[in-house]
This record gives sequence, C-alpha cells and structure tokens, in this order.
Amino acid sequence: MYNNQPAVIVAFLEQDNLGVGYLASMLMHKQQPVKIIDFRSGKKHIHNSLLSCQPKIVGFSIIFQYHIYAFKELIDYLREQGITCHFTAGGHYPSLRYQETFDIIDQLDSIVLFEGEHTFSELVKTVNTNKDWKQIQGIAYRENNTAKRTDLRPLEADLDTFPPPARQPLKEYALSKKYATLLAGRGCYYNCSFCSIRKFYSKPPGPVKRLRRPEMVVREMELLHQQRDCSVFMFQDDDFPVTADKGSWISSFCSLLHEKELSDEIVWKINCRADEVSYTSFKAMKDAGLFLVYLGIESGTEDGLRLMNKRLTPTDNLNAIETLKKLGISYDYGFMLFEPSSTLDTVNDNLDFLETICSDGSSPITFCKMLPYAETRIEKQLQEQGRLKGDVGFLDYDFLDSGLNRLCPFLIECFRPWISSHNGLLNLARWARYNILIADKFHADDIDTAQWGQQVNNLVAESNAYFIDTAKRATRSIDRNIDREDENRQLAAMKHDVEKHHDAWQEEFLDLMDIMQNRKEPELTI
Repeated sequence: MYNNQPAVIVAFLEQDNLGVGYLASMLMHKQQPVKIIDFRSGKKHIHNSLLSCQPKIVGFSIIFQYHIYAFKELIDYLREQGITCHFTAGGHYPSLRYQETFDIIDQLDSIVLFEGEHTFSELVKTVNTNKDWKQIQGIAYRENNTAKRTDLRPLEADLDTFPPPARQPLKEYALSKKYATLLAGRGCYYNCSFCSIRKFYSKPPGPVKRLRRPEMVVREMELLHQQRDCSVFMFQDDDFPVTADKGSWISSFCSLLHEKELSDEIVWKINCRADEVSYTSFKAMKDAGLFLVYLGIESGTEDGLRLMNKRLTPTDNLNAIETLKKLGISYDYGFMLFEPSSTLDTVNDNLDFLETICSDGSSPITFCKMLPYAETRIEKQLQEQGRLKGDVGFLDYDFLDSGLNRLCPFLIECFRPWISSHNGLLNLARWARYNILIADKFHADDIDTAQWGQQVNNLVAESNAYFIDTAKRATRSIDRNIDREDENRQLAAMKHDVEKHHDAWQEEFLDLMDIMQNRKEPELTI
C-alpha cells in the first residue's frame, strides 16, 4: 500500500472525465486510496474536503487552457487557507506550455507532462514516501524561478494494460437509459492546423496513434452493460478507428458485439472524419448499434478546409452527410463559421453550406470562431503575422476584413443563449433528437416515434432556416457600409427578434420533451 491518506484529484466532472478516471484506477490498482472532487463544487467545499482527508498530494486536471485562471484562483485560495501539500497539475495546456503554466499558477509544485497514468502514480508514491520526486520521468518543476523538466516518459504502447477507468455513478442519457464514455484508442494521425492533439501525442516518445484491442473494448462495454445497466456508449476518440488496419478493426469490433448479443441491447456514438464514412462499413456499424456520428466538418469552403489542413473537400463532407442520411444514422458536427482568413464572402458561402446540409432539419445549426490554441499551427501563423492579442491562455485575433470584427462578435453574442446555454435551442434540439433515437431503439413496440420525430424535425428545420436568414441579413447590413448608427439599430432589432424566437422555440421544445418524458402521444400539428 502506498499511503492511507488519499491522493486527491480536482477536475471537471460534468461528464465522465476519462483522463481522471484512468489516473484514479491506476492508483487504486496499486492500492493507493484516491478521492476525486468536482471543480464546480466551489472553493470552500474543496478546501473543507482537503482539511477532512489531509492528502499529501493534490492533482488539478486543467483540460482546457481557457480554465487556467479559474484554477489559479482556486489554487491561490487553497494556499492562502493553509493547504501546504504538494500541488501538481496535468492536461494539454500545462503539458504543452509548462513554463507559462508556472508563470500563471506560481503555487504549483510540479506538472505531470502528457500521458499521466504512470507518471502520476509514481509521483504520488514518491511524495508519500518523502523521496526525491524531481527525478521522476515526465514531470516539470521550478527551481530558482526557472522551469525545468525531466526526460519525457514514453507513451504506453499497450493501452489495454491500464485498468478500466474509475467511474462516477452513471447518469441518464435519455428515457431512463444510462450512458458511459470510453475510448477505443488515443491520438490522431492527422494534423489539423487548429488542433493540438497531434502535438500532444507527438512530443513524448512512442507512436502518435495507439488502439486498444477490439475484444477488450467490447469486454468493457459488456461489463458496463451487465454490472452498471449501461445501454448508451459514447466513444471519446478524436478519430474512431473506422478504417484502422484496412477496416479489420471495426469489422472485428462489430462481429464481437453481435457475438456477445450486445448489438440489440446497446447503442453507441463515435467521432470520425468525413472521408471515413462509407455506406458499406457504416451499414455494418449501424446493424451493430451505431446511432450517432459526430463529424468535424469545420468549413464548407475549399479555402477554409485548406487553411485548416483538413485534407478534405466540401464534397467529401456533403457525401458523408448524405450517406448517413441514407442509412438513417443521426449526426452532429463541428463548424467554424469564422477563422483567421474569413471574409464576408466566405461567411456567406459557409452559411449556404450549412443551409444545404441542415435545411431538412436533420441536425440543428451550430457554429463557432476558430481559436488559437497552444502549440497549433494557427497560433504560430497568427503570431508570425503579429495578429495575436490578449492575455496568455486567452489569446485571440482580429480579422483582416474589418466588417467581420463587427459581424463575428455580434453573431456570437446574439446566438449565445441559443448555442451555449444549457437550455438553449441547440441543446434542446439535440436532447429531443437523442430521446427519439433511444425510444426508436428500445421502445419501438410501445411508442410511435414517427410522430415525435416529425415534430422535432419540423422545429429544427424551422429554427435552422431562421438562423440562416438572420445571419445573412446581419452580413448584408455590415456589408452595405451604411451609417454605423443605422447598422447598430438594425443589429439591435435583429438581436431582439432572435431572443423572441428563441424563447418561443424553447417553450415548444420543452413542451415536446415533457410529452416524450411522460410517454404521451404528441398532438399533430399541420
């Protein structure tokens, strides 16, 4: 046993945090008690928890760089309240920018770099036994106000040697069906200019992409289904191994799901690229339980996709979506309406693309602005162009087209409740669709999902059309170079209209969700 005092991990637990789950299971596998605290529980609760369990080490999971100052505030508070134990941190941003992380959070003792299962467990043991932890592979620390790091630890070649991740009690996904997140592999072969995943897995020695064995993934799903009554599985792989080993991985995976008689008992969701979607393979996947696909579409223009280094064309994206529609597989997607080279013309082109794929209500419209994440090619390009602005950890940029410097913040602010809030239209539309998908899989004999589906589809199509029209009108207002006061009046009127429509559609979706949750028959609308 390492120590009777638990190691503590502070992390966001809104969804299954698989990274923290793997760290915790590794510690428990070595007989080290561990306590996981939700960052959202607040400074006082976290402080009282640390006073109660008196750990010798606390790890902070800083997954997103835009949370770094929130973690700084917490860590400074804990130190001010007299917590003197070893503080370490991990995650993408601390690993890629450990010097900046120490500059911002100067109360950290160490940073666990990159993949943390072996490094964190060794650090916990070393700190607990009062030995020299600065010799451990794969950590950074400060000495005489200078950041130093040890040799990077090689990535674990066999992911199946890790024990299954520790999990919080499973939550409901829809209609009383529980869900769990899991991984089929780690890393990504591709190198999109806006993404740091490739860089994160390229820095340490080892293969940039590693896969678990399909039989081990299916075994984890089988145990979760049998022991935790889990029916919905959400794969968190950045790029699910659809085409790995020339398709043999996914073929084995689907065969095993049928062999274990799971295909009729569960559903699963994946993330993948558009050029990996083929009718034959995805039909086999649907027959084995695939019900939802997240596509990183990102742009509807050739120039945009080229800037992003997606190695895709708009036609690839359209073909993938058309294939999923033919198969009856639902899809969500990522889309960057705004990126560093955007112009008013490309925004219009992208709105046309969104209209093409979403006018039928097959998926609710969403969008975002590309951000310059640490160690990405986009960040480097913007830095070379002298366009980066803002504080470390919160870097941003202006557009070369001055009109976009008004349009982008307007659309983001105007549709923030729609896209970003918990009860916003995007979340409600997705939630409604997911309920229908679950009902169709597990309650098809006693629920008429066709009527539900038609109502949701109509609402999504109607709100999508309104979004496109509003965004295009805002673009035209700015493009006309009218008097700024007139422009501001027009935009303010649009924002008020968006709020009114959002509230009305929100109410309709909530009413429909109440009907679904209570298994009532919906009222037909003409």
